[in-house]
Amino acid sequence: MELQVVLPDESIAMPAEVLVEVARGAEELGFAGAWLPDHVLPPGEYGATFGGVYEPLVTIGYLAAVTRRLWFGTSVLVAPLRDPFVLAKQAATLHRLSGGRFVLGVGVGWSEEEFAAVGADHGRRGEITDDVLALLHHLFGGGTAPYRARRFSYETGVFAPVPDGRVPVMVGGNSDAALRRAARYADVWQGVPADPGAFAERARRLTELAAGRDVRAALRIAWNGTEPAESVADRVRAYRDAGASEIAVHFGPHEGTRARMESLTTALTDH
Repeated sequence: MELQVVLPDESIAMPAEVLVEVARGAEELGFAGAWLPDHVLPPGEYGATFGGVYEPLVTIGYLAAVTRRLWFGTSVLVAPLRDPFVLAKQAATLHRLSGGRFVLGVGVGWSEEEFAAVGADHGRRGEITDDVLALLHHLFGGGTAPYRARRFSYETGVFAPVPDGRVPVMVGGNSDAALRRAARYADVWQGVPADPGAFAERARRLTELAAGRDVRAALRIAWNGTEPAESVADRVRAYRDAGASEIAVHFGPHEGTRARMESLTTALTDH
């Protein structure tokens, strides 16, 4: 099982250098990857509900340059708010410049107010995300023209850099639609289930929908230090036993994040 961290990019008051400190700390402690959230123009203050003070793709480019082993991803980038051609270019560039240490995690989004603020179509966000993923799949595979689809078609154009292999894609969400999307397009599904039993059920459903495709079942949990690290370690093991190949942990406010990361890794090592 792979342990990952969700970086604390959720407070305007947080100094930017904290992201570097936490990323380097995670690398030193043996975490495999680090995720950043995404909100472009949320209807409320950045914080526990709306993460993503710093634009995640730009931030990942910077963090990849000051680390050596840790990979980075978006959990999750709201795909219907982005121009998919620019997104493909950004993702392929990050993948190349980071030496393959980038995972594009996408979701449909949920805030109707945020969609309205940027002129995006909240009602069709699911089908738009499907079309974005189909286009990304085409472009990451070489992107030859013409490409004709329900939307985002093009008659001429050259896409570069073409990734070595493909940029890994993660789809986040607990719904049946998210599972279907992950089964068709993704390398990883990341859920936020209520308990290990619910996770195991979702993971089984993912396997059924994938019909032979290798899609890893992952999840993210949160721990802000209010319960013992040993209890969180037990929870991590329970999800592992339920079929989780990857677990990402959000450690709460940036103050004390390094200490909580250390406590969890120690608790997992001691048993």
